[in-house]
Amino acid sequence: MFSGSCHCGQLRWRFAGAAESATACNCTICRRYGALWIYGWEGPEVEITGESAIYARGRAIDYHFCPRCGCVAHYRATWEEEPGLRKVAFNIRLIDDPATVADLLIDHFDGFDSFDDLPRDGRRVRDLWF
Repeated sequence: MFSGSCHCGQLRWRFAGAAESATACNCTICRRYGALWIYGWEGPEVEITGESAIYARGRAIDYHFCPRCGCVAHYRATWEEEPGLRKVAFNIRLIDDPATVADLLIDHFDGFDSFDDLPRDGRRVRDLWF
């Protein structure tokens, strides 16, 4: 079980799915947010509470952030990969217990240029936290 919240605690998320890695993306928005993402699918494993404001990036992704403190908590795909299967990603920089994600390997995604997965370099989430 993973859980996190924005800085003021108004917007919370819980994810009961498995996470084998976290993604660091270098696109212009993820870079600015400083986000690390874990992914799941909308459904019983996902619980989001509190009010969020949305920044729609094109037609593919809605970023949800707290309208009070501004933290980006999660994003939601605007399309379904299959009927009833919509991707959701959680920003683990907002995780309640950093130990739950510390050992996850980091996957690198080139969202700035090639839109390709990049090779792993062996770093884990704990290596990015001071």
